[in-house]
Amino acid sequence: MAKKFAALVASVLVGLMLVSGAIASEKAYVNGIDFGFPPFGFVDKDGKPSGFDVEAVNWIAKEMGFTVTHQPTDWDGIIPALNASKIDFIASGMSATAERAEIVNFTLPYYSVTQVLVSRGDEKMDLPGFLKSGRKIGVQRGTNTFKLLTELKAAGAKIEIVQYDSTDLAMQDLPIGRIDASGMDSSIAHEVMKGNAFKLVGTFDAAPENYAYAVRKADKELLETLNAGLKKLMADPYWEELKAKWEIY
Repeated sequence: MAKKFAALVASVLVGLMLVSGAIASEKAYVNGIDFGFPPFGFVDKDGKPSGFDVEAVNWIAKEMGFTVTHQPTDWDGIIPALNASKIDFIASGMSATAERAEIVNFTLPYYSVTQVLVSRGDEKMDLPGFLKSGRKIGVQRGTNTFKLLTELKAAGAKIEIVQYDSTDLAMQDLPIGRIDASGMDSSIAHEVMKGNAFKLVGTFDAAPENYAYAVRKADKELLETLNAGLKKLMADPYWEELKAKWEIY
């Protein structure tokens, strides 16, 4: 009896050790997200990370066997934060531009966007008019839209660029007249124009861009894991459910 009990105890201990080892070996990553870029990544009214990319990454993490936390990070410093290992990857509506690809690696693309201008609902001026008017256009610093507006101004566009930490903040200033319009990705424009307060002025003459996740150049294994997870997710019915929930078209 004593031998059987000892064998049972030994078996239980081995099982616990195996479970403990599995838990210890499960990798944990930090995803950097924007503070205010709905519907892809943002901090909700309860102070929690939320959005399409947050829920997509949560699904991928469970499927691929790692844990993830989502760290809100200033957008204009998010790539430096990645390369300084303060976060492990970026899944938050980031455009995979050639310029960024020089310093980070991108996963396969999962969404395509254009650059647009949004104004108050009663605005009469069109996009070409805005670019000759000298009026104030708000934009989130560190974004591709900011880069585009800067290039247009350098090329002769008569605009005043007002920089913000997030598109949400720009949209708070638009109704009260601190700015006359706001530049942004078409993806977030769909979100902010719900209701009648705002309207789409026009789409900038710029090539469409693809959203993808960003990782450090050295993190080949993580890149492969995220790519595999994205492929699984986009082939799963949950992908369409997520897009419907967050109105991603």
